[in-house]
Amino acid sequence: MIRWLIGVFIVLMLFGQFHRWLERIGLGRLPGDFRFRLFGREFFLPFASSVLICVVILLVGKFI
Repeated sequence: MIRWLIGVFIVLMLFGQFHRWLERIGLGRLPGDFRFRLFGREFFLPFASSVLICVVILLVGKFI
């Protein structure tokens, strides 16, 4: 369980850093990715994209 949480946390951090580039290829606009404005700031919670990236990394890791 803790590995899953750490993995999701790391993916969320990386996703935040590469957000603009990943949006061009379609990640960040999946159903389950939330974007909202609150007090003049934009918040972005990429839940679906994070799960997709974790699954891809898991599959790649299992076959290597």
